[in-house]
Amino acid sequence: MPNITWDAASYKKNFSFVPAYGEAVIGLITKPPGSSVIDLGCGSGSLTGRIAQKGYTVTGIDDSEEMLRLAKKEHPDINFIKGNAVTFHLAEEADVVFSNAVFHWVDEKDQQEMLSNICRSLKPGGELVCEFGGSGCAETVHGTLEQCFSHRGLGYRRVFYFPTIGQYAPMLEKAGFRIEYAALFDRPTPQNGPDGLADWIRMFVKKPFEGMEESLKEEIIADAVSRLRDRLCRDGRWTVDYVRIQFRAVRKRSKS
Repeated sequence: MPNITWDAASYKKNFSFVPAYGEAVIGLITKPPGSSVIDLGCGSGSLTGRIAQKGYTVTGIDDSEEMLRLAKKEHPDINFIKGNAVTFHLAEEADVVFSNAVFHWVDEKDQQEMLSNICRSLKPGGELVCEFGGSGCAETVHGTLEQCFSHRGLGYRRVFYFPTIGQYAPMLEKAGFRIEYAALFDRPTPQNGPDGLADWIRMFVKKPFEGMEESLKEEIIADAVSRLRDRLCRDGRWTVDYVRIQFRAVRKRSKS
């Protein structure tokens, strides 16, 4: 199941790079305009809108009611429904399931079930097009936070799922897909403003801080920022060491 609760307003204000980078992923779709597309984990609907502009019949699905309210407000002509990646259900099979920056938020134990559910939701020959965090994503930040936690006698919970192609491809095949395209690549990602790294941690690293006093949380974030300044900040601009993984996989056609 997804393991984060979103602050939609802050996400839109400070992290617009997420859908901005995702626009390139739309280019991996090979189905023609007019095809039915599910934007799985649509968030604020920014990419859902871009998919619609390209002539697709698109439906956005997200598990965050706050994000869905924002999506419906900004894109009133698009159909948005509540559902999570593991258990969503469609009345009719789709031509494409598209997903950007979502799968790494799904617990590792649920990944196979999620992929099987996606495959069942596609027509035979339909395609899954996705990008999410790959092996080593933001490891400089996570490793440093782990040190900061350990220094205080605390354990740092690694809740993100960042696989290699070799780990993920067999899972796609087991779910019923044939892989047509796969890539794993570094994508250093600039953050907004002089507090960009601290804002990034507050937005995306929530589970490890659950139940912690706010003062201790801010102390740890400040410690991490101090330790990382020389490595990740240049001319006052923070950059996080993202690694991304992309797939285009097609649901196998039945033999009959």
